[in-house]
Amino acid sequence: MRLTHVPDLDSLELLIRVASTGSLGQAATEHGISQPAVSARVKSMERLVGFPLVTRSARGSTLTTEGSLLADWARDVLHAAGVLEAGIGSLRHDRQVRLRVAASLTVAEHLVPLWLVRLAARRPETAVSLTALNSADVAARVLDRAADLGFVEGPRIPPGLDSQTVARDQLVVVVPPGHPWAKLRRPLLPETLAATRLVQREPASGTRTALEMALAPWEPLATPLLELANTSALRSAVAAGAGPAVLSELAVADDVTAGRVVRVAVRDVDLTRELRAVWPRGQRPTGSARDLLAIATH
Repeated sequence: MRLTHVPDLDSLELLIRVASTGSLGQAATEHGISQPAVSARVKSMERLVGFPLVTRSARGSTLTTEGSLLADWARDVLHAAGVLEAGIGSLRHDRQVRLRVAASLTVAEHLVPLWLVRLAARRPETAVSLTALNSADVAARVLDRAADLGFVEGPRIPPGLDSQTVARDQLVVVVPPGHPWAKLRRPLLPETLAATRLVQREPASGTRTALEMALAPWEPLATPLLELANTSALRSAVAAGAGPAVLSELAVADDVTAGRVVRVAVRDVDLTRELRAVWPRGQRPTGSARDLLAIATH
């Protein structure tokens, strides 16, 4: 809709002040501008609408019949604009005090909780919702604006997102205590790892994608022995004797210390990966999301 004869809101408010005070000078004082500026604004409105709005006399200034009718309509318009402004302010406030975070499982379980404790100390009024997903689904939620900030562990960042590294993680091979690899005296060969059926995460997970890229020189990779949807299930399966798995060092540290699984060294393959924060391209995080990003990178 193109409104070619409608004065701006500030001019409408000025017209109402002229009507209520009966004086261009008083209206200027209340509006915080000079009397010549008021006169100029009134003339500009008259040219825009196409009819006189104010009658000037020695006793003051009064609105014409058309001007009075326009002022009555303007009051409704200004009231609606006030409601709109209040609604916009409320939505902005909600965005400032409500933070939606989506994180891949490793990051959500082992890093985000500490970051959120620090965020709460800095912004106690912020309510945070955290959703744990695989990296592909995290990226999708951020792109769909269903999350204000995401954290992923995959080596590839989908188009449409900007990213920043927040941590580095080491993938490690773990086996149950009775597995033959648990007694190896030398590091495992990468071609042996690639040819072994592993207990794996689902294909869209960051952990599996990172492993596949690291072992790309030794393809084709063996078909997974099991595919499980979360890290906890993988840890339990390995500890129960299902077979080897490749998991985040963060996720299995306690299990290795307790002897529930055994870590196996691998030679000639880099299993380091970057953990990244992601957000829509060209839209640097603001408010609580900006603060959480700063906490995650320090």
